[in-house]
Amino acid sequence: MNSKKLRVVGVTVGLALCVAAGLIVFTATERPLLAKEGATASNPEPAPASLRGLSDAFAEVAAIIKPCVVTVYSEKTVKVPRYQWPFGDDSPFRWFFGNPDDVPRPRRSQPRDYQSFTQKGMGSGVLIDKDGHILTNSHVIQDVNQIKVKLSSGVEFDATVVGTDLGTDLAVIKIKGKLPRDLAVAALGDSDALRVGDWVLAVGAPFGYEQTITAGIISAKGRRHVEEGRDHYQDFLQTDAAINPGNSGGPLVNLRGEVVGINTAIAGSVGQFAGIGFAIPINMAKPVVRDLIMSGRVTRGLLGINIQPITDDLSEHFGLSGFKGALVSNVNKGSPAEKAGINVGDAIVEYNRTSIEDIDHLRNLVAATAPGSKVDIVVVRDGKRRTLSATVGEMKAEETASAGREGEEAPSMPDLGLSAAPLTPQAAKQYGHDPDAKGVLVTTVDQGSPAAEVGLQEGDLITEVNHESVANVSEFRAAVAKAKGNKNILLLVSREGASRFVVVRLK
Repeated sequence: MNSKKLRVVGVTVGLALCVAAGLIVFTATERPLLAKEGATASNPEPAPASLRGLSDAFAEVAAIIKPCVVTVYSEKTVKVPRYQWPFGDDSPFRWFFGNPDDVPRPRRSQPRDYQSFTQKGMGSGVLIDKDGHILTNSHVIQDVNQIKVKLSSGVEFDATVVGTDLGTDLAVIKIKGKLPRDLAVAALGDSDALRVGDWVLAVGAPFGYEQTITAGIISAKGRRHVEEGRDHYQDFLQTDAAINPGNSGGPLVNLRGEVVGINTAIAGSVGQFAGIGFAIPINMAKPVVRDLIMSGRVTRGLLGINIQPITDDLSEHFGLSGFKGALVSNVNKGSPAEKAGINVGDAIVEYNRTSIEDIDHLRNLVAATAPGSKVDIVVVRDGKRRTLSATVGEMKAEETASAGREGEEAPSMPDLGLSAAPLTPQAAKQYGHDPDAKGVLVTTVDQGSPAAEVGLQEGDLITEVNHESVANVSEFRAAVAKAKGNKNILLLVSREGASRFVVVRLK
């Protein structure tokens, strides 16, 4: 037998031994891996007590909450231009085959013709009292002509809008007509008591499948940048309980069957659940519900300030190393903040005994404060903590901040990469500044310059340089020259009535 045949036989024997060994191992382990001794298909091994307990808890919560959940159906009439022959009364063929004098000329103008169709929507809601009030999302019922709700029993009712709040995307609707005597009402829990990792159930009608229950945990709390570009008060609960279209407005409940959130949004660009869903905390919803039922509108607290994040650069300028909070960039005249003694450049680190995480956190807390309430505000000024007392005002529909003005020839500031000019009444009107404001107007910003890198743009109003007010071009030029010994310059800039600090790094 030659060497080649020996190698083949060796490989064959080796493979046979491996297969035999595998069979021996499989035979030895097959029974324990598949089932315990004595367990059969008809008599399976019972689940551990802890798992049975969790399963029982889910089933009990589902039984409690399902009668409280409604499916919300909406309709609205939409008008769109009716398709029209693009040539009107004219014929395109006459230009090639007909006599222009024998063919009627097109009318100079024709009334626009529209056709109407009905657009249908669907979401969820939760009954919150025996009067038939239902809490849902405002985007579920916004701008609709008709609302119907279906109870878990299958009975349908017409409903009317009590009030909506676009700021939180919440709405309250109410069942019309005679209510069932056994109308189930959900208990509202305490979303602040939730822990990351706590089990929750989401209830709704995803893709039209009514009374669907999904389970998951609280994945995170305090998510505040979920819906970018929308001026919402965001403080979402994040969950991996499946939330899909149709779940909007439905409840997120804890294992006691209490509503701890209102399902609102999902992450991802495909419009379907991808493991991350968001719910409005019920503690944020409670005052909104109260106001909507009582008056049909929501009242929010107001301090009368502009705030911005505390960046590393700003922290260095204001001595705020180690502090979290919100930096005050503008204080409105006569506002509650001014009366309380809050200054531009203060960092608000506590509000009503709550430590501030960021600007959105402070914004949410102030908005949730009842107008007329007295609160303690802790600020850091010149590196020292100070406690101020403020009486919270009421936010109106349009609250704007004011800024600054002056006039002479515009200097070019090559170190900053911008040119500036006096603020004229015409420029103030054009760029949305107070005509009585003081400062210098940015007229040009060089591409790739230090000014461009921090987002300065034409029309911005510079009112301070390194904490020094600049009322005109001369003062601005002198302040910049004085600050050139530093590696960077702190500017207070107003844009469309809102002020912010920027740190320009000199090259």
